[in-house]
Amino acid sequence: MQAFYIRYRNTQGTLMRILNAVSRRALDMPSVRAEEAEGDHQVILLLEVTPKQAAQLEREWFSIVDVLQVSTVHAGLPAAWTLPHPPASVAGNTEEGLAARA
Repeated sequence: MQAFYIRYRNTQGTLMRILNAVSRRALDMPSVRAEEAEGDHQVILLLEVTPKQAAQLEREWFSIVDVLQVSTVHAGLPAAWTLPHPPASVAGNTEEGLAARA
């Protein structure tokens, strides 16, 4: 999952051209957020794409005259250390607990 931050001038049809680039590829858009950002506008898209699709989208977005900036953040799964851990009594001095710590 990747988050795309696209900064653009809010002229007629710019946001629709940005979103059409995604819909033409039949990609799901689980999250779309458009907002004003320091005089310009910004849309944040959360998409599940391959590296090739991401490159194609970025190339197409940059070709739109009113797009000022495109940046990408990988919005993957949280790091393993941030996931909840089992209670100490579950993974204590049992065979499973010792195996898990090995």
